[in-house]
Amino acid sequence: MHTDTGLIACPPKSAASRRIIALDPETVRLLRRHEQTERQRLGDAWRETGPVFTRVDGSPLRPDYLTVRFRNLVHASGLPPIRLHDLRHGTASLALACGSDLRAVQGTLGHGSIVVTSDIYTSVLPEVYHRSAREIARLVLGKTRRTARNLAKAAA
Repeated sequence: MHTDTGLIACPPKSAASRRIIALDPETVRLLRRHEQTERQRLGDAWRETGPVFTRVDGSPLRPDYLTVRFRNLVHASGLPPIRLHDLRHGTASLALACGSDLRAVQGTLGHGSIVVTSDIYTSVLPEVYHRSAREIARLVLGKTRRTARNLAKAAA
């Protein structure tokens, strides 16, 4: 992770899956603090290996480590069953709900086709429907009010 830019660069599975993951400033701050804490805790044993999260000795985590850990945390919390992969769907839906560009979401998820992103990885959240209705009403009613004022002025 480039903590100065807030971007993560990881070796891709393939050239087609190369992508940049942007992080918000608060997450970058927390990751920097985590790294500093680890440096202090390990002292001379600290080794800079590149990955943000590693085993105690700095070696990479096993590929299934996060999946198993996430499953255990979900179970312990009493939440309904959810897979780590399901967070991709939620991230896509939330990104679009807050106004992110569909192509940016496609790039973040690493999809070759925008159709996959829009049809499979996104859900329209109820708030998006409500916001859309409010914006349409604002547009239509605003023009209706202006038209009524103009007609009233013309009739006077």
